[in-house]
Order: sequence, then C-alpha cells, then structure tokens
Amino acid sequence: MSLSRRGLLAAGGAVGALAATAAGTGPAAASTGSGHGSGPGHGSGSGHGRVRTGFDRLAADGYRLLRGQKVGIVTNPTGVTADVRHIVDVMHPDARVNLTAVFGPEHGFRGTAQAGGSEGRYDDPATGLPVYDTYLKSGQDLADIFTASGVDTVVFDIQDAGARFYTYIWTLYDCMEAAALAGKRLVVLDRPNPVTGRAALGPVLDPAFATFVGRREIAQAHGMTVAELALFFNAEFLHENPVRLDVVTMSGWRRSDFFDDTGLPWVPPSPNMPTPETALVYSGTCLFEGTNLSEGRGTTRPFELLGAEGIDRGWAAAANALELPGVAFREAYFAPVFSKFEGKTVGGVQVHVQDREVFDPVRTGIALLVTAKQTWSGFAWRPDNWIDKLTGNTRVRTMIDAGADTDEVVRAWQRDLSAFRAKRRRYLRYGG
Repeated sequence: MSLSRRGLLAAGGAVGALAATAAGTGPAAASTGSGHGSGPGHGSGSGHGRVRTGFDRLAADGYRLLRGQKVGIVTNPTGVTADVRHIVDVMHPDARVNLTAVFGPEHGFRGTAQAGGSEGRYDDPATGLPVYDTYLKSGQDLADIFTASGVDTVVFDIQDAGARFYTYIWTLYDCMEAAALAGKRLVVLDRPNPVTGRAALGPVLDPAFATFVGRREIAQAHGMTVAELALFFNAEFLHENPVRLDVVTMSGWRRSDFFDDTGLPWVPPSPNMPTPETALVYSGTCLFEGTNLSEGRGTTRPFELLGAEGIDRGWAAAANALELPGVAFREAYFAPVFSKFEGKTVGGVQVHVQDREVFDPVRTGIALLVTAKQTWSGFAWRPDNWIDKLTGNTRVRTMIDAGADTDEVVRAWQRDLSAFRAKRRRYLRYGG
C-alpha cells in the first residue's frame, strides 16, 4: 500500500473533523468519530491495508490541524507510514507543515539505544532537525525542553504494546503534563493497541508504587489506544492543569483487531519487542523481570522464553496441568547472549499461545509465577521488590509467598479492576 496523498484522499475522502479537543473537560468535549470501519477485510488476518493511522489521516487532510504552528514531534522508529517511511522524513520536506524539532524517548528517536538508554541531544543527520532527549525527563525539566525548542505544538506518535509497564505511555503522560506547564498544545496521532482493545486485565496500580513503569492508576493490561489513554489522562489525572489536547483517531480499526488484522507494518517499538506475538504475552510474562529468572532477554523470543539454571521439565508440566485457556507450555532450554544468565544454558518454558481469542496474558503470568515458585527451590524475587512496581502493589508478591494459588491472586484485584473498567469506558473511541 502506497502512502501517496492522492491515494489516501481517494481511499478515505475528506477528513474534515479529525481531532477531538479535550482540554480537561472530560469525554463530552472529545466528540471525535468512532474510527471503526464497516467495509471488507474485518476477518482475522484479512484486513490488509484497511486501517489508516492518525498520521495517515492527518497527512490526507494536508496537516490542517498543524497549520501556522511550529511543530515538534515525540516519536521513535515505529512512527512510520504504511510504506515504512518515517513520518519525520515525510513531514520535514513538506511545505504544508513546519516541523522544527524532534523529541526522543527511551531507546531514542532512531532507535539506537537498548533498554534503559536514550540517544541524548544531537542533530538528526537525515533532516538536520534538532533532537532533544526526553527519556526520564518530566515536570518542569521537560517543560523547559519544550520551551527551549521553540515549538508551539507537540505531536506524539509512538506504537504502544498495551501494557501499563511499557514506558511510552508514561512518556505520553509526562509530555502532556509538561506541555501544559509550558503552555504548549499536544496532538496525539493514534495507532492500534496490538493486542486488541477489548478488555482491561490485571491489577490496577496503587499510587504508592508509582514509577516510570506505572505513573498512575490504570490496569496492567489497559485495553486502550494511546489516543484513548490521552483523553483518560487529561480528564482523570491532569484535570487541575489539563493540556490543550487534540487526538487524531484511526479509521478502520476495531477493538477486536489484533495487529495482523490491521494491514499495517510492524516495527519493533523497542529492541525486546520484536513481533506482535511478543506483545501478546508481554503484559503477563514481563512480571519475570521482578524475579531471578530470565524473562528471555538476550534470546530471539523475549518474554516467550522464561527460565533459570536448575529448572527442569517439572515447571512446564505444572503449568500445563492448570489447563489455562488458549496457551500451552513447552519444556525449553536456551542461552541468553545478554542480560540474566548471559552465556549460560538455562532451563524453563516457552509460552505457546494457541488461541489468542481466549488467552489471558496476565492470568498466565501469575500462573507461571505460582508454578515456578512451587517447582523450583531457587525461585526468588528481585531484592529491590521490582515485582511490586510491575504489579503496582505488594499483594501479588505477598500472596504468592503465602502459598496462594492463581485463582486466589486473580480474585484479589477484581474490585479495583471493575472500577477501572467502568471509568475507562467513557474514553473509548472505537467499536467492534
């Protein structure tokens, strides 16, 4: 699919009212279209070329929403068109938009940094644009960067993975807060939640455990797109000083769509998120970052391979005995080339999702923690209790330590999750 502007206009017609202005007044002010289509290609894997991202719609409308503004963009390698050109490289030479700055998140604008790293301040060799480092910047420090850049409007366009601890959504939150402090407008260009937007799953963050892997009270698997999250954040958490917010929704995306239904190219949003299948398990198996087991970093299947020295086939057998819906576990041996157990052969499991329609990643992650502790005497939490930051509470860790089974742990978060689901519903912008 080519992203010629003629083709976009022919495919979608006039894009009139692209944006939903939501200056902290709640969902009533955010009356954007639902963004879901009713044309062909809605079956699993059959929707090639069907979804048009927020950027596609913005470009098709001649960047009208940004007219007369000095624009800076927060993006990374996932900010691409359907023919995999980076949107910065598309926008920069276009006279209809005045792009003057780029803001790089974790891993950097061009994606040269590993987990926990960024690219620093530099001038982009391809465009000459100044690139500012936003990683771990927030509040007034980030507001000062926006002010120093001289932009009027900050645009956000990054592919999310659907989990609370995937840091790009908190980059969004920090940018919203900082843009409000700096008196800038913020525009969010929407992209799909790769694991669907059907349901919110898992524990809701306790504010006492707020960090960059969870700033505010949302579920572990939030079931929202970044535009929906922006509307939620502005009305629920930033209402005392809301940012001037516009969101550009997608067209053709339905809540039930997995990423391969969209027809869009997958670009790894971070080095250890190589495929949409990684995202499918990530909101559950990332919990192993909080243990002494490998979460598969340093392998070709991060978050699908889990293990440690001394684990044998007993773990896979115990996990399979639970008969969790949509998933099976294979006894596996692997040698990470970096991160935990670098260069050592370890034993464990590979997570095989067999029916993604019924698979629950968070429940699966809890079940794997419970069975790992039951079957391997060497099991331990990270000494800094990182698991509490990932789950957003002490309850998961303490219940597992006390011998609770999977069902007991999952039941413990249902009341908070129900309240979040009810609140979340007001900000959803897509059907299906």
